[in-house]
Amino acid sequence: MLELKNVRKRYASQTALYDVSLSLPRGEIVGLFGENGAGKTTFMKCVLGLVRCSGEITLDGQPICRKNISSLSFATSEHSFFPDLSAAAHRDFYREHFPAFSEKRFKGLMEFFSLPLHRPLRTFSTGQKNQIEVILALCQGADYILMDEPFSGNDLFNREDFYRLLLGILEPRETVILSTHLIEEVSGFVGRAVLLSKGKVVGDVSVSRLEEEGVSLVDHIKQTYNYRSDRVSRALKELTGEEQ
Repeated sequence: MLELKNVRKRYASQTALYDVSLSLPRGEIVGLFGENGAGKTTFMKCVLGLVRCSGEITLDGQPICRKNISSLSFATSEHSFFPDLSAAAHRDFYREHFPAFSEKRFKGLMEFFSLPLHRPLRTFSTGQKNQIEVILALCQGADYILMDEPFSGNDLFNREDFYRLLLGILEPRETVILSTHLIEEVSGFVGRAVLLSKGKVVGDVSVSRLEEEGVSLVDHIKQTYNYRSDRVSRALKELTGEEQ
């Protein structure tokens, strides 16, 4: 169980996370949603210990430290790999440092994305760099796999196929926490949605419960954020001075 209790993070005079408390059991696929600046990336970096924060973050009741950090992996569009090394060299590095590294999964995902094994990663396209980032995170052997906008630069077909593939390969102990703006694409993939706004958790709902109530995830999110459907028409009226 990954637990956050009253986690708060400030940057200078701005609060990026405000008393965030969540419990994340193993075996879930969690969508982390929110507008730009809502605190999604900060949330993940606090969990990983990449930025300092107040409050308490524990994994199975223990603070996250060198002894258990390998139970967490991270895929970010900012990239965390070594650009001058090849995919094969990264495989060897991960195999040496993470005993639970899955070479079978690595080989299968590399073939799925048709990625070259021996070229330096700096020569990859943006989409390919994001793909290898996700592959490494999924193959590390972590129980909690955090993904921050991992699919930017990838075409629609690659993304849709990957969602289906991911559902098929995840083991019961693995939890994915996925931050993305592609809500409609992942609505049939995530089982739980956590909504952030201005650093606060403003929603935490089971997608199956929404389905039982006949409410789509997109509509639920729009309602939570008080989205106005006439936003565009009002803006055009102001910009053009014409009735729409």
